[in-house]
Amino acid sequence: MTDSRAAKSMPVQILLVEDNPGDVRLTKEAFKQGRIENELHVVSDGAEALEYLYQRSEYADAPRPDLILLDLNLPRTDGTEVLEELKNDAELHSIPVIVLTSSRAEEDIATSYELHANAYLTKPVDPDEFIETVRTFEKFWFSVVRLPSERDQ
Repeated sequence: MTDSRAAKSMPVQILLVEDNPGDVRLTKEAFKQGRIENELHVVSDGAEALEYLYQRSEYADAPRPDLILLDLNLPRTDGTEVLEELKNDAELHSIPVIVLTSSRAEEDIATSYELHANAYLTKPVDPDEFIETVRTFEKFWFSVVRLPSERDQ
């Protein structure tokens, strides 16, 4: 593996921003069965995601994520707003953001890429297909892609 964290046997820090408990459970299951050591942190809405990323309140000691999985359809602050704020922040803009959502709308896809999402994945309805999508994503992002180390960010 070429990722500097993996070379040091440090777990990859993943922030999952997802309000659907079933999708959280499936994502955890897929990562648990995967080969990459990771720590999956979960927040359930966009406002909580921003609190986590800016290390405010209960997230004061939260680790900086190496990667963010972001749903678009979120309560309070939607995923598009989170993505826009994140990519406009000088400290956080380099964190890769993968939109993982049920929306197949062309407008959502175009907007996500305009806001500099690194990828857009549509959640399959079938639970087995959902787990396979997350596993494929994990293999690509943590075995093929080189993520920036903390000192590079």
